[in-house]
Amino acid sequence: MNLRSKHLEAASLLILLIKVFRVNSLTCPSTEYQIGDECCPLCPPGNRVKTHCRFRSTSCLPCEKDTFMNLPTGRRMCFPCTTCGPDSGLKIYTSCTATTDSLCEPLEGFYCVDRTRNNCAAAKKHTQCKPGQFIKQRGTALTDSECSDCSDGTFSDGTRTSCQAHTQCESLTLQLKRPGTTSTDAECEYTSLKVPVGIITSVVLVFFVLSAIAFVFWKRKICHSGKKEIPQRETQL
Repeated sequence: MNLRSKHLEAASLLILLIKVFRVNSLTCPSTEYQIGDECCPLCPPGNRVKTHCRFRSTSCLPCEKDTFMNLPTGRRMCFPCTTCGPDSGLKIYTSCTATTDSLCEPLEGFYCVDRTRNNCAAAKKHTQCKPGQFIKQRGTALTDSECSDCSDGTFSDGTRTSCQAHTQCESLTLQLKRPGTTSTDAECEYTSLKVPVGIITSVVLVFFVLSAIAFVFWKRKICHSGKKEIPQRETQL
């Protein structure tokens, strides 16, 4: 290797080192981003980079539908909007725009289990109280429902906010058909009256006697009325 070749090799290495040092030491202002050994202007929020700057300013494009960019950027792609799907127990609270992501909130009957600031990333259905329990605390968008067991002598089907006392059949002059449980009320029925045959016979006999007496008095009244009318007719003659 001659002296000239050595000089060329040394020069190439020096140029490479200068470029590497320049790239590593390059610091772009906050309104620009680094691409190679250059600083390019950032695209504004709601936009993405189409082409990086090369002897001219950065070329930008608006974010496509269902994508957004909330900060000045040097990215070629916008961020995808968050999906508030019912499969996750969520619904849209604030729709996505070119500069803001969508915000989600729990569906009715669900509560958030993964919350970041104003956004809910996942939700679960409120606990359903079982028969024999009552709803001690109704669930909200942030908290689950709380259930508690009914005490003896009370019942609930799981949808009540308190347990109800069993119906007291005796106080209603009824007969207990089926005792109540913690999930069902007591069942009552009318008491069957068993009247002795002798009493029934006596009542019927008294009825007939009274009817006969009333009939006799009625006949006598008719007869007396007829006798009073006969003299009046003779006088007229």
